[in-house]
Amino acid sequence: MLSIDQFYPQLNSPARIVVTMHQKPDGDAMGSALGLYHFLIAMGHEVTVISPTNWANFLDWMPGVDTVIDFEQQREKALGMIQAAHVIFCLDFNVLHRTKNMEQPLLAANCTKILIDHHEQPQEEAFTYGISNTAKSSTCEMVYDFIVDSGNLDKLTLPAAECLYTGVMTDTGSFRFPATSAGVHRMVATLKDLGLKHTRVHDNIYDNFLENRLRFIGYALVNRMEVMYEYNTALMYITRSDLQRYNIKTGDTEGLVNYLLTIQGIRFGALVIDREGERKWSFRSKGAFDVNKFAREHFNGGGHVNAAGGGSYDSLDANVARFKEVIKEYQHQLQ
Repeated sequence: MLSIDQFYPQLNSPARIVVTMHQKPDGDAMGSALGLYHFLIAMGHEVTVISPTNWANFLDWMPGVDTVIDFEQQREKALGMIQAAHVIFCLDFNVLHRTKNMEQPLLAANCTKILIDHHEQPQEEAFTYGISNTAKSSTCEMVYDFIVDSGNLDKLTLPAAECLYTGVMTDTGSFRFPATSAGVHRMVATLKDLGLKHTRVHDNIYDNFLENRLRFIGYALVNRMEVMYEYNTALMYITRSDLQRYNIKTGDTEGLVNYLLTIQGIRFGALVIDREGERKWSFRSKGAFDVNKFAREHFNGGGHVNAAGGGSYDSLDANVARFKEVIKEYQHQLQ
């Protein structure tokens, strides 16, 4: 994988470009993809954004989201776009299997592939150019850097600013996580100078849910949370019947794991959800406890030091039992 700055000169030559991200895109994935989309359009390129799957309803307000192709719903159209592309940008994932059923088409695509991501251990051999920087707050921050470093800040539009702000805001926990550098705040200041109305983004992301989600969260906190003070750890497990009872849709469990870290003294929070076909884990931590390493070693996952995910095809009960067993190995690290 060559350094991404070697690609900058090619930005001045119009091309057919596909932008994609990981499955079930969150605010950073969709924000970086659409932010880059608006920038590349301003540069004169023909651009298509393809999501491997559907996405949360709270992202539907974003400028340009109506143009995004859902690979699972529009497979033939998406495949045609991938096969015709001169360049494919891959955002907010480190390995191609995180694009689910798009992995093989991306591998087969005979074009320039570019990685922009902030997760550990990227699949470098799959990309022509790229940058992987785990110190960055978000992929949206990295897309902003890409625009600035390529000398094209004048092509940054207000719609792009709204999209990029979405990702940096959500991935920094509204700017409270350690990765919120001075550079992040300088980026936000530039976006504000462009006319960004940040309260509009906050309202659409955080204050735009149905009543059933709030009732679901209350139920989960009362009935599905276990606190293990001897390990400074909290665990939450969500059953399939819970999801059905409250009519939980994609995105409705976003941020649920973060509630666990609001308990005094808790340094490690884990959430497992009984999704159709697979049990999905979310891990969050405070301080030096490395949930990326924990997820990789025990739950086929990975991510960042303080935020990671995983998955398992074992039953929900088996996953909970395994977590309670392996957490014993980390008691001294969590004191």
